[in-house]
Amino acid sequence: MKNIRRYTFLFVCLIAFLGVRAQNTFQREFAVGFGGGVNFSQIGFTPKVNQGYLQGLHGGVTVRWITNKNLGLTAEINFAQQGWQEDFSESTDGAHFNYSRTINYVELPFMTHIYAGNGRARFIFNVGPKLGYALSESTDTNLGGATPGNHRNEQHDMPLENKLDWGICGGPGVELRTGLGTFLLEGRIYFALGNIYGNSKADFFPKSNGMTFSAKLSYLIRVK
Repeated sequence: MKNIRRYTFLFVCLIAFLGVRAQNTFQREFAVGFGGGVNFSQIGFTPKVNQGYLQGLHGGVTVRWITNKNLGLTAEINFAQQGWQEDFSESTDGAHFNYSRTINYVELPFMTHIYAGNGRARFIFNVGPKLGYALSESTDTNLGGATPGNHRNEQHDMPLENKLDWGICGGPGVELRTGLGTFLLEGRIYFALGNIYGNSKADFFPKSNGMTFSAKLSYLIRVK
């Protein structure tokens, strides 16, 4: 399973690299800007932990280089909040309990940029690898030492073990090009290929990888 994750990650990296290697007579475009939005994230625990989605924020700077007709590269440096929000509704005595863990990352998505349309409005699709590094984590809970029945609690006392986060992200969007700059609205999904906890035979969770859904609004200015 670990080798499959690595090969998938390397394959998407290769796609992103090849996307900027092709050459033709198209006039290139270089743009910079910023953007931000909201994340909805979970952690795929095995054994299972009942969860909803943790809401967090993300935002940062964007660099985009369109190298070919309908093809380019997008890179970002973002601050992003990910983690999990537990659901106690199935517990016999836990309907009023709350537990969430927020992990603050600095992240670098590196994506192939694909677009369709040559007018003011374009359909876009970005896909590629993403690397992240955890800066800090925080917990919001009212358990007060309680252990609701039928709910797994081992993760509550486990600090983050793997600060490096890596995986695949991508999704569709729309772009509006105006005299004031370019506005983009995107939806993305991120699937982590690494785990936040150790996954050896001696570890409790053999699987603890994240999944995040995002909505993002960006603004770019063409500089070349």
